[in-house]
Amino acid sequence: MAVQEAQAQGIGYRRKHLEYYDDKPIHYGILFAVPFTRFNIKHSNDFVSKDSAFVIQSPTNAAFRMGFTINAFLNEHFDLRTTPSVSLYERHVKFSYPNGTDRTEKRESTWIEVPLLLKYKSVRRVNSRMYMVAGMTLGIETNVKRNRGGGAGALDTKSSDLSIDYGIGYEQFFEFFKFAPELRFSHGLTNMMVPGKNSVGNGISRLRTHTVTLYLNFE
Repeated sequence: MAVQEAQAQGIGYRRKHLEYYDDKPIHYGILFAVPFTRFNIKHSNDFVSKDSAFVIQSPTNAAFRMGFTINAFLNEHFDLRTTPSVSLYERHVKFSYPNGTDRTEKRESTWIEVPLLLKYKSVRRVNSRMYMVAGMTLGIETNVKRNRGGGAGALDTKSSDLSIDYGIGYEQFFEFFKFAPELRFSHGLTNMMVPGKNSVGNGISRLRTHTVTLYLNFE
């Protein structure tokens, strides 16, 4: 009988990895991410009267991001989190004309992005838990490669951005590390248009960034 009880207690047993993980006030990690980014375009009053293009759009492009994570413990359910990273972006604005021709303005650049996020985490269930994040990100553009040789008529954008971010993630604890895939949405608050420098963009009054990013976090 005693042997049967011991065997019954062992059924479904799962070892709890990194059991005292949350006892440390600060954790560090690395991240790799794939952003899907584009511009949100608002047309100007000149779109009909002065711009010969009948469609102006910004297609979604995949990018690459890598960086590191700093996570500060606040209490059982909340952490303060930042994920400074370097992103390689290529954003396009495509102009389609009635004669069947298209013109694409391209901006390739490297961005340094520093978010400040509040993280809400659920109760840990053995080796897993869900979490949500929300906050803001400051981005600074470097190493800009503008367009396809459009010269003075090329579309120009600002070299800094401020965005609001939110997302959801899942943490899985292993023996020596924690793995957390995360899906984060980012909406730019800055109008990226540079006044007086965009003769090709007469039909545009506002450009704002929009990005959906899949993160792979290792802590």
